[in-house]
Amino acid sequence: MSEISVETVPAGFIPVPTGLGFTDTIQPSYRRIEGDSVSFGLVVQQHHGNLMGICHGGVLMTLADIAAANGVNVARGVLAGSPTINLAVDFISAARIGQWIQADVHLVTVKRRFGFCSGAIVNGQGVVARFNGTFYLPDHKGMVKPGAIGDRTPGFLGE
Repeated sequence: MSEISVETVPAGFIPVPTGLGFTDTIQPSYRRIEGDSVSFGLVVQQHHGNLMGICHGGVLMTLADIAAANGVNVARGVLAGSPTINLAVDFISAARIGQWIQADVHLVTVKRRFGFCSGAIVNGQGVVARFNGTFYLPDHKGMVKPGAIGDRTPGFLGE
């Protein structure tokens, strides 16, 4: 049995806060938001894996959803919930235990009540998956209710 090498978190990424509900299932995860550039990533660990010993598709989809929604929010300049209307993910190659993967947002378009985002999840060997998402942009102050999970936790936008 070969030993698993563990890649490190690249410079510029900071930990995503815990206490954000379902997002905690892919912890430890990291974010880098610089200007309008948005990336979220993680080192694939055993609990992220499936029976084949590679990163589970649900982890990849969760990472894509988080990155895309935050890409839309960064483009809008707001810290608010943006519920997912649709998320399409094309799985291209495997991410192995110990590998660093990151979801990079490539293109964001914001319309009156909808945000559209595309990007890719990559590792050191290339593209693992590509994604496209559509998000609802509410016309009221955020989607987080006072006292709910996330209300007491610093937001994804680094606040």
